[in-house]
Amino acid sequence: MNKLIAGLCCLMLGAAPLALAQDKAKAPEKATEKKAEKATKEPSEAQKKQQERMKSCNAKAGDKKMEGDARKKFMSSCLKGASAKDEKMSPQQARMKDCNKQASDKQMKGDDRKKFMSTCLKG
Repeated sequence: MNKLIAGLCCLMLGAAPLALAQDKAKAPEKATEKKAEKATKEPSEAQKKQQERMKSCNAKAGDKKMEGDARKKFMSSCLKGASAKDEKMSPQQARMKDCNKQASDKQMKGDDRKKFMSTCLKG
């Protein structure tokens, strides 16, 4: 009798992993069903708008034959909704950039640089 009980216990312990394996096999099927549901789901209006903006910005960057960092910068500003006017520098900004370059070329620092920048930006 003891041998029979011991044999049944061993049989149950041996069959337990098989029962668990069947449950795990069913779980991935449910996951793929959920993925299929998400794949057929229509994008929201905001997502559609963003997709259209992405297409438009990509086309503009392609037309300008932009690459690398210039393309990244353009795409970033374009996707944020910045217009072409925002991308160009104002005359003051252009003057500032030019004066900064001149001061750097002359290796100016401190008060000398401040004085130079002041006169350069006025003229």
